Amino acid sequence: MRTLGLDVGTKTIGVAVSDALGLTAQTVTTVRRTNLKADLAALQKLIDEYEAQGFVVGLPLNMDGSEGPRAEATRRFVEVLLQAFSLPVDFWDERLSTVAAQRTLLEADLSRAKRRGVIDQMAAQFILQGWLDARHVAQARAVREAEEDASEE
Repeated sequence: MRTLGLDVGTKTIGVAVSDALGLTAQTVTTVRRTNLKADLAALQKLIDEYEAQGFVVGLPLNMDGSEGPRAEATRRFVEVLLQAFSLPVDFWDERLSTVAAQRTLLEADLSRAKRRGVIDQMAAQFILQGWLDARHVAQARAVREAEEDASEE
């Protein structure tokens, strides 16, 4: 099952996709936002291309964990996603995902122009990878607890 990770901004949407096993996230593209219809058409094309079965959307929380105007705008966009595609959507705390992406690109010694072109994709990759990792930890914990319960009987 593939999942699309989205870093939704006012001018762009960074997109990443999971591998078929749901283990790793890879960068895909940056959608330049023009209007809602075009944004949804671009996402539909990616859903079809990668046979995606859901979204993970970065929720831009304030550093204290509260939601501000950007989080509200992201939630409104997700409402549109749900109506347009009928696919499940999970939110993932995206605090510091762009900072982590910038650090990674700086360490890779990419020029400022190249960083600008891929930063949103990298942020989407960090968002999606965080969600995938948390999901695997939760699944492993559930398996371990089931095994412990079975051994106690």
